Amino acid sequence: MKILFLRLRVMWRRFRLGERHQADGQHSARQIDALMRRTNPFCSWQERANWIIDLVHWLRHIPKVSMLDDDARLRFRQQRLQFMLEWLDSNRDVRRVVQATLQKTLREAAGPELFCATGLPHEPAFFSELSEHIVKMVLPKPPFEADLSALFTVLFPNQEDADWLLALDRKSVAQIWKLIADDGIAHSYQQQIDEALIHLATMVLADGISKAFRQKLDPKMPLQATPFMVLRRELETYLYVNPRDDAALRSVRMLIAVCQAQTDRIYAHLDEHGVSVSLVYRVERMRAQLTRMALLTDLRSQIYGSNGQGRDEKQVQGSGQIQALLGDLIAAHHQRSSIRGLVQRSFSLLARKMVERNADHGEHYIARDGKEYRVMLKAAGRGGGVTAFTVLGKSMVSALGAARFFEGIFASLNYAVSFMAISAVGGVLATKQPAVTAPVLASKMGQLDTVEGLRALLTEIAQLLRSQAAAVFGNLMGVIPAMLLISGLILLVTDVPMMTAEHAHASLHSLSVIGPTPLFAVFTGILLWLSSLVSGFADNWFALRRLREALGHQRRLVYVLGAMRAERWAAWLDRNVAQIAGNVSLGLFLGMTPVLAQFFGLPLDVRHVTLATGSLTAAASSLGWPVLATPQFWLALVGIASIGVLNVGVSFACALTLALRARDVPARTRRLVFRAVLRRFSASPRSFLLPEAVVAASRPEEQGESNTPDRTSDAAMQAGAPQPMEPAPRRYPGSRHG
Repeated sequence: MKILFLRLRVMWRRFRLGERHQADGQHSARQIDALMRRTNPFCSWQERANWIIDLVHWLRHIPKVSMLDDDARLRFRQQRLQFMLEWLDSNRDVRRVVQATLQKTLREAAGPELFCATGLPHEPAFFSELSEHIVKMVLPKPPFEADLSALFTVLFPNQEDADWLLALDRKSVAQIWKLIADDGIAHSYQQQIDEALIHLATMVLADGISKAFRQKLDPKMPLQATPFMVLRRELETYLYVNPRDDAALRSVRMLIAVCQAQTDRIYAHLDEHGVSVSLVYRVERMRAQLTRMALLTDLRSQIYGSNGQGRDEKQVQGSGQIQALLGDLIAAHHQRSSIRGLVQRSFSLLARKMVERNADHGEHYIARDGKEYRVMLKAAGRGGGVTAFTVLGKSMVSALGAARFFEGIFASLNYAVSFMAISAVGGVLATKQPAVTAPVLASKMGQLDTVEGLRALLTEIAQLLRSQAAAVFGNLMGVIPAMLLISGLILLVTDVPMMTAEHAHASLHSLSVIGPTPLFAVFTGILLWLSSLVSGFADNWFALRRLREALGHQRRLVYVLGAMRAERWAAWLDRNVAQIAGNVSLGLFLGMTPVLAQFFGLPLDVRHVTLATGSLTAAASSLGWPVLATPQFWLALVGIASIGVLNVGVSFACALTLALRARDVPARTRRLVFRAVLRRFSASPRSFLLPEAVVAASRPEEQGESNTPDRTSDAAMQAGAPQPMEPAPRRYPGSRHG
C-alpha cells in the first residue's frame, strides 16, 4: 500500500509539473550530456521536435522557488546557453550529430505559417475565433507534423521568453545560427518569408475590397484603385521583379502605411455611425497583418541589404532583425492567445460607444440649479404616482395564482408598461438615472489637466448626486400619497383592505433590513445597470443598421402613412429606441430573473426602492395605525433606506467602472478625484443633497466659507495630485443625438 501511494505521488508530481520538472542546477553537466546523446537525426520529425522542446526547456529552466530578479534570471539562462555551446565545442562528435538533427528538422518544417500565422487571428469572424480559443484551452493539442509555427509556440510558452531572446549577444546568436542552419536553409526561409508576405497581402486584400469595408470607406472607388489592390501589385513587383530596388521597397512601405490609415478611417466611421463587433474584429486582424507585413519587409530588406554593404555587415544587421521578429512573434502569440484580450480588443469600441450614447442621454437627468432641481422633483413625483399603479398591478398578478412562469411574464409586462407610461408622462424613475449619468461623469474625468478642471468635476459630481437625490425624494413623495389614495379607494369601494393581514405582515417581513433585503437590493442594482447596457446596445444597433433611413423609405410604410409621416415616425423611433429598449429590458429583468433563479434553486428576488416603498405603504395602510408602533415596520423602513442606497450605489458603481475602463482613465486620476470628493463631502454634505440656493438659505454663515471646496481641491492638487497632464482625446457621439 505504501509503495502504491508513493507511485501515485510521483505520478501526480509529474502531471502537475509537466515538462518543466528538471533536476537541480548542480547536475547541469550530467543533464546536458544525457540530453545531447539522445539526439538521432534518423528519428521521425515528431521525435526530433520533442527532443528540441526538451533542450529549450532545459535552457529556460529556473527553479520554481527562486530569489532571482528578472535580470538575474536572464543572466542565468544565458549562462546555461553558453555552457551548452562550450560543451558542444568540446564534444565534436556529438556536435555533428546535434547539428545534423537540428538542420534536418528545420529543413523539413513548413515555414510560411511561422511568419504569417503565429500570433495572428486565424478565423474569419469573432465568434469563430472565440470558440477556437476555448477549444484550444480545453482540449489537448494534437501532435504537429512538420509544423514550425506549432513547434515555435511550444518552445516559448511564456511571454518573458521574448526578453531572453532579445537579450542574447551577437556572438551567441552567430554560434546558434551556425549550429542550426546553413546557406540552403537560409535561402529556403527567405523564400518562405516572401510567401508569407504574399499570403498576408492576399488576406488584407480580401478584407479590404469586401463590401463591409468599402461601404465604410468609399463605395464608388474602383477596385483596382483601392490601396489594398495596389499594395498587392506593388508587393509582387518588389518581390519578384525588383527585389533589390529601394524605390520599390519605399513604395511597399508607403502603401502599408496607407492601408493602416484606411483602418483608422473605418474606426472613425464606426465611432460615428455605430459599432459592429464582427467588423471591429476584422479591422483588428487587418491591422495586425499589416504590422506583420511591415516587420517582414524590414527583415527582408536587411537580409538583401544594399549594394554597398559587405556580407558580414549584412549578417549582423540581419541577425538583429531576426531577433526582433522572433521576439515580436512570441509577444504577439501570447497576446493573441488570451481569451480576455480577444474579447477586450473586439468589444472595447462597442463598450465606449455604448458609454458615450448613455452619456448623451444622461445629460438630460442632471439638475444644475434650483429651477432644474424643482423640475426633477416634479418629474420624479409623476414617476412615483405611476409606480403606485405598478404596485397595484403586481398585487393583482400575485392574486391570480398562476403558474410561476406565467406570473413572471405578467409581472414583466406590468413593469414594462409602467416604465413606458412613466416616460410617456415625462416622469423619472430614480434608480434608472445612475446608469446613464455615470458615463457623463467619466467623460469629464479626461479633462483634469488643471485645478480648474478638478473644481469643475467636483461641481459636476455634486450636481449629479443632487439630481439622484431629487429623483429619489420625488419618487417617494409621489408613490406614498398615490398608494394611500389607491388603498383608501379600494377600502371604500370593496370594504376590504388592499392586502390581507397575513399578506401585509409578509410584505413587511420581506422588506426588513435584517435579512436578504440588502443582497436583493445589490442584485437589483446590477439589473438596473444591465438594462442601461441593453439601452446603449439597442441605440448602437439602430444606428449601425441605418434603420432610420430604412424605415423612412420603406415602400409599404410610405404607402400606408405617407412620406412625411413615415419620416417623422422613423425620426421619433430613432430618438426613443434606447429608452424603449431600456424600459422593456428592465421590466423583463425585474419580472423574469427571480423566476429563472428559482428554477435553478437560487432564492433570489428583486428589491427596487420605489416599488418597495409602494409595497410598504400598501401594507401599512392595510394594517392601520397600530403598525407604526411595531418594530417590524421600522425595520422595513430602514430596509427601504438601504434599498435606495444600494440600488443607486451599485448601479452607479457598475456604470462608472465600465465608463472609466472604456475611456482609459488612469487609476491615479480616479484616486485623486475620489479623495477630493470625500473631502468636499466632509466639508459640505448638504450640497450633495440640496440645490445650492437652498443650502445657502439654510446656512447663511457659509458665505465666508464658500471657497472651502476650492481650497480642498488646491490642497489635493498640491498634496497628491500628479503634474498637469495632456487631456485625453475626447470622442463625441453621433450627430443624430446632437
